[in-house]
Amino acid sequence: MPLRYQLMLLFLLFAIVPSVGLGLLVNWTVERVVERQVEGHTMQLIGKVNEALNSKMENLQNMTYLIAFDPDIAAFMDDNMPPNDDAGMEPINTDTRAETEQNRLYGIKQTLQGFTTLYPEIAGIVLVNGSGDYISNEMYPRAEQSLTQENWYQKASANPGIFMVLGQPKERNLTTHVRYKDDEIVSVARSITDEASGRVRGVIMIDLKLRSVSQAARNVTLGKSGYVMVTDAEGQSVYKPEHPLIEHIPTDWFPSGESGTFTAETEGGTLLFMYQSSTFTGWRTVGVFPTRDSISEVRQIQFYVVSFVFVVCLFGLSASLWFSRSIAQPIFRLMSYMRRAETGNLRPGRWSDRADEIGMLGNSYNRMLAQIRQLISLNELRERQKRDAEMRSLQEHIKPHFLYNTLDTIHWMARKEGAEDVSGMVGALSRLFRIGLSKGQDYIPLHSELEHMTSYMQIQQTRYRDRLQYTLNIPAELRDLFVLKLLLQPLVENAIYHGIKGRRGPGHIRMEARLEHNRLLLTVQDDGAGMSSERLAEMRHLLEAPLASLEASSPGITGKSYGMLNVQARLRLSFGEEYGIVLESQEGEGTRVTIIHPLMRELPTIQQINNEERQENEWENS
Repeated sequence: MPLRYQLMLLFLLFAIVPSVGLGLLVNWTVERVVERQVEGHTMQLIGKVNEALNSKMENLQNMTYLIAFDPDIAAFMDDNMPPNDDAGMEPINTDTRAETEQNRLYGIKQTLQGFTTLYPEIAGIVLVNGSGDYISNEMYPRAEQSLTQENWYQKASANPGIFMVLGQPKERNLTTHVRYKDDEIVSVARSITDEASGRVRGVIMIDLKLRSVSQAARNVTLGKSGYVMVTDAEGQSVYKPEHPLIEHIPTDWFPSGESGTFTAETEGGTLLFMYQSSTFTGWRTVGVFPTRDSISEVRQIQFYVVSFVFVVCLFGLSASLWFSRSIAQPIFRLMSYMRRAETGNLRPGRWSDRADEIGMLGNSYNRMLAQIRQLISLNELRERQKRDAEMRSLQEHIKPHFLYNTLDTIHWMARKEGAEDVSGMVGALSRLFRIGLSKGQDYIPLHSELEHMTSYMQIQQTRYRDRLQYTLNIPAELRDLFVLKLLLQPLVENAIYHGIKGRRGPGHIRMEARLEHNRLLLTVQDDGAGMSSERLAEMRHLLEAPLASLEASSPGITGKSYGMLNVQARLRLSFGEEYGIVLESQEGEGTRVTIIHPLMRELPTIQQINNEERQENEWENS
């Protein structure tokens, strides 16, 4: 990916990703907070409906107590009064009853009429004693059958003295003069027992108009299309609106507990249910509304969040284009100048007056081209000299060769990491030049050669990072020995570019030094791709006559082995045929290069410089 797009991507990641993340976090938080508020508000509404229903049922319970305390009603329950006839108006066996009993019967009906008048939501009240006789102003049997056989009577008898909410009647042998339908009333009942024996004396049943139940839930709306419905313990609807989203809620849908929330898939879509159960009535008050209903406040906040993210993304995109252009354009210009230099045109490039690292890099590039031109001129002069000039010419060839690779590394680093680390790379390059030149000396201490090679490895590790590791195993007593300079770097370079680079995964280079038979042996070993047996034989053949191989200048032969042939040629020219390079390699396992160097504890010639400290400072300043 080009550097410009890498920078754009980096700026976008730092600008847009946090903004999008913040927007999502705010949106999620707002949804959770509003959802909790809506849930709490809904549960409060459901609780109010439950309280209203419980209040109505408590009034009916108190009404049953008041009815049971009436002495005339108590006498009827003990079967001491004649019941209604089929019409509910004339007492049975009037020839055997006294006038006072007729008055009592009339008084009971008046009492029941008073309750229905006081509470108009009551559809009817019926009293049934243990013999099956009944008294009621509004209700009468459909058929000649004892009311004690009715399901509601048996349920109330099975729970003596307990107030029971029976729900909507089903197939009941009772009707009213108004002829309410079964789905228009809700029935409650309580048995009257003898306090001494616990015997069930009779049952009081009251029919409540369903509209009184619906009044508590009808005006409660949840969201846009939600509503409140009331179900009994079996899940049957006690109240539901005219056009409900679901006709029946199965009991197995409800989790355990008196209240809770759950969702379910229905024909109308995904519905959210919130419910509360009443321990008094056994009913559940359920809030039902579709999950797709969104609250306007949430949508408004979401709109603001999306708008903010859009503006940030738009600004981030514009800023990334501008910043990436300002940084990448001079780097592309440097790349074009380098390509021009590759063709042999070493004319300096034109740079603006930038004072940042990129401007410093351009000025360094121009100075480097000037140095390369000087080196080329020097090489052309030394080419015409004798054997010593020939050796120095070979030594100088390694500088532009390595300089090209170093510039390639700097170029790669700038594209990969940005311009912040360029100064570090230029510093490492300066150290390489300082040690490479070595104030004109041909022989340097081994520790200086190791420093030169370490600076080179730092540059290469910047490029390859975790793919390249190296180890130095140089005894301290050998570090002050003198060696021919620029021995290790060309071999390490070959190990990287032709060994480590050709393998998969990270590679390792190991450098060692030891004494053997009064000679210094320097070893560079890698675990890279290695050489085939044919390539190894070819290289050994070239190393037998390095000068001839270099003079041939065949790219197919020496293009991948120039550094090694250069080192071999300088060793042979300096010390003779018995010194040089021993090459060992196996394909797929790595390569081992051993330099056989004479043991030199002092300089062979007088090359010490009197003002060494002064010249070194001058080099650092330059």
